[in-house]
Amino acid sequence: MITSAEHYGAVINLDFDYVKYLDALKAYGMNYTRPYMGAVIELVDEHVKGNPLAPRPSRTIVPWARSNVPGYIYGGNKFDLDKWDPEYFGRLKDFLAKAAERGIVVEICFFNSEYVEHWPRSVLYYENNIQGAGRCDFEDVQTLKHPDLVQRQGEYVSKITREVNEFDNVILEICGEPSNSTSHADAGPWVAHLLQVVHDTEAKLPKKHLVAQEVEGPLGGPVDFSGSPLLSIIVGQYVWGSDADSDQMGGTKGLDYKYGYNMPIELNETAYYPMWYLNTDPIASSRAEAWEFIVGGGASFNQLNSRFTADDPAGNTPHNAQILSALRKLKDFIYSFDFVKMRPDTSFVVSGVPGGAYCRGMSQAGEQYAVYHPPQRT
Repeated sequence: MITSAEHYGAVINLDFDYVKYLDALKAYGMNYTRPYMGAVIELVDEHVKGNPLAPRPSRTIVPWARSNVPGYIYGGNKFDLDKWDPEYFGRLKDFLAKAAERGIVVEICFFNSEYVEHWPRSVLYYENNIQGAGRCDFEDVQTLKHPDLVQRQGEYVSKITREVNEFDNVILEICGEPSNSTSHADAGPWVAHLLQVVHDTEAKLPKKHLVAQEVEGPLGGPVDFSGSPLLSIIVGQYVWGSDADSDQMGGTKGLDYKYGYNMPIELNETAYYPMWYLNTDPIASSRAEAWEFIVGGGASFNQLNSRFTADDPAGNTPHNAQILSALRKLKDFIYSFDFVKMRPDTSFVVSGVPGGAYCRGMSQAGEQYAVYHPPQRT
């Protein structure tokens, strides 16, 4: 799966025309997207004007229904965590159906790391719901320290899992960057709990979906579920990540260290195109990281793209057309192979790579070979 996708708010932002967005992905052969479900809301125009994950207060829709009690910090009444909003689930299901019609897989991400500036806007923050759940600092949100909050988080995960069960084009992802704001030791058991919630919920349902989780912190540490029977997809973010035990595992690092688990490896967030490619050519950098990961054996690649906004959900800019065209060429290239029979391999490269450089490739011995020689990473 290959895409360059919006900043995660396609469902929760009523100003985001997701039909135009999905049409744009289809036009370039993209087959993947990754929305957040409502536990995280950013600040209006944070990062970029029209940031989809930062809807205006009156245009925000989340899974929980409003109460009759005023006082939500972001505008309007507080939320009732015992009631769900049917309009939200109608929108979510329509999004999934429209994506399916266009051959697009939707990776539903339940949570992302909480930050001090975002947590007070969350529905699960104690001042924003009538139950008073979530009376904690942002560092404790993704831990098991507050049973009332953990209960509500589990209910939210289970509810969405049930509601989307009818769809075939769904992947369920627990949390991106779960230990960015807390310790690995505390985040790991919390992720494990929610993996179990998804498993137990789907055990009673007709369909079973792939379940994804990012590796963060030391390989083999508390936030590394590689090989777990509850996990289907191993996730990395950014191209390599860092060699520091405290950091995220990058997608290509996952190819080097996690391929032996015989699970799909995913790179589901890159630097935020074009803003976070400092002192480089963002188009060339975006193209290179996608080719290196996919030709190296990656299963799915999602470039984080700021050009898809509430004002322009189709991302209709000349530079975006170049990005999407490059990714379409990559998809056409990899789909020209029977790639499921290939595995990472560069042993067939015997010359032609300059000293100090490297390449990535895949092969099915004696049958098919693919190789990519990327520019040097900085």
